[in-house]
Amino acid sequence: MSARVTEVEHNGIAPIPPEEQTSRPRDLFRMAFGGANTFATIILGTLPIAYGLSFRDAALATALGVVVGGLVLAPMALFGPRTRTNNAVSSGAHFGVVGRCVGSFLSLLTAITFFAISVWVSGDAVAGAAQRLFGFDGGAVLRGVAYGVIAVATLVVCIYGYRFMLLVNRIAVVLGTAIMLLGVLAYGGSFDPGYAGTGTYALGTFWPTFTLAALTALANPISFGAFLGDWARYIPSSFSKRSLLTAPFLAQVATLLPFGFGIATATLVANPADYITGLTAISPLWYAIPLIVVALIGGLSTGTTSLYGTGLDFSSIFPRLSRVQATLLIGTLSVAFIFIGNFVLDMVSSINAFATLIVLCTSPWMVIMMIGFVQRRGFYDVADLQVFNEGRRGGRYWFARGVNWRAMAAWIPATTLGLLCANTPMIAGPLRDIAGGVDISLLVTLATAAVAYPVLVKLFPEPAEVFASVPLPVNAGA
Repeated sequence: MSARVTEVEHNGIAPIPPEEQTSRPRDLFRMAFGGANTFATIILGTLPIAYGLSFRDAALATALGVVVGGLVLAPMALFGPRTRTNNAVSSGAHFGVVGRCVGSFLSLLTAITFFAISVWVSGDAVAGAAQRLFGFDGGAVLRGVAYGVIAVATLVVCIYGYRFMLLVNRIAVVLGTAIMLLGVLAYGGSFDPGYAGTGTYALGTFWPTFTLAALTALANPISFGAFLGDWARYIPSSFSKRSLLTAPFLAQVATLLPFGFGIATATLVANPADYITGLTAISPLWYAIPLIVVALIGGLSTGTTSLYGTGLDFSSIFPRLSRVQATLLIGTLSVAFIFIGNFVLDMVSSINAFATLIVLCTSPWMVIMMIGFVQRRGFYDVADLQVFNEGRRGGRYWFARGVNWRAMAAWIPATTLGLLCANTPMIAGPLRDIAGGVDISLLVTLATAAVAYPVLVKLFPEPAEVFASVPLPVNAGA
């Protein structure tokens, strides 16, 4: 029997019982799109305009980033239905059951970033709309209260778990889409598709700035890489690969709606770097309430999809913590980051830096997992993936002290070279000018991982027992 929405989810990191795998690929679409059809994605959409690009160039850069990111993301939906656990634990098959902590680190990095974005922009939108409606300027106090309310509501949804999240995202998909389309009436009369940009590029010249904008958009689909298994694990493995690949890709293509909303409205505000304040100032009074609604629902949607998976994963790394306790811990740390980032640091610059780290650290990890999936022909030993979580040793994926050094020896150089070649306002590596200032960090990190891992596996073959055709030796790793 399926769990009720109002029941606190009992499943942790252990394999989902087959009888509870009652979701379908369309539910994966709802979770992925609902989690991105929000103000957090709108904010990412405004950044290309803040970088100085024209509307046309901002739209092209964003579309490029979303499509490429969606293609890279889609295969990450294949693991959950087979392993019946999340992608971080699934990565133990390729990084080792201890080395899979790399995936846990990536999920933590992504969760803090996107939970912070969702609460920050939603709180600012609520405060701005309240001022527009009632003429009340609550300043930092009102914003702080708004942050706190949204953060607590997000934590409550995460504690209830997957079924409650699915309900929230179903609402977010429909309501968020309707309100953004309603924005055509609110802002259509002022929008100029011929907007030429500021003429001052964030990185000095056009192509480096265009590439920065594309990478900013690409961070959104890549950010789901560590989390896609959180929801895909509820889908039976009987569904075709095509349906599992199509759902997350189409979800990312659909995010061109909130991205487009952000790009278009950013051309209208006085200062794109202070987008929320500018948007509420130019919004018709009748649109202020819908803005509050999309901010609240969107904040819950993005915040829960990010925070839920990390709480789930950290409950396995620290067995003394339940899923609920781990979620509360990570949520508390994220709230602290929100207040420090907003009231002490430059939040936009902080988000840009974290987005860069997400892309350059997560994309090579995803590539290694995809190559491993093909090499293993989709075979995973569900029980042996749980060795670390259960405090045991040995099994098919123990490798050397729980770490597959081949995967680590590919991921570390790939990430390092990517950071060395990065060219962003906050993260600029010593090799940033190697291509005339154009940021080639993503190409470098993907190519390094795609070449290094297969070469290392060819030169130093992995243990035979990780493949389906070879049985696990008696007392292996004991």
